Amino acid sequence: MSDADRFMTEAIALARENVRRGGRPFGAVLVMDGEVVAHGVNGVVETHDPTSHAEILAVRAAAIKRHSPILKGATMYASGHPCPMCLAAMRLAGITDIFYAYSNEDGAPYGLTSAVLYDDLRKPLAKQQMSFAYHPVRPQGEADLYDLWREMQEG
Repeated sequence: MSDADRFMTEAIALARENVRRGGRPFGAVLVMDGEVVAHGVNGVVETHDPTSHAEILAVRAAAIKRHSPILKGATMYASGHPCPMCLAAMRLAGITDIFYAYSNEDGAPYGLTSAVLYDDLRKPLAKQQMSFAYHPVRPQGEADLYDLWREMQEG
């Protein structure tokens, strides 16, 4: 069995166990230098937290373990096609290699697809299913937020 098969099998096993505990069928394994750094399972049902996705939890655990938000060189093995939120988190962490076992098409008959969300996000902001507006408030007498941040970084 190849390393990729082994890690993917582990992600699927995590997802199966999560289903048996009443959760959703998603598991993730984050690997760096051939070693598992972190695992995650979907906790949306258990926690009522819509961000509690397997990949997000694996990224969080790995970042904490490595004391860095940058996980460049890591590979994610996910049981299902990552949603846009998970994909964005992985990109922000510098993860460039992502493997998944079940596609959006595989999950669609079960209501387990993020294809509709991907489709909506391809549209210009004004045509998406949410309101998105620039509202530049600058409290009088306060330092500019970004200037304050830069000063704290330099100081």
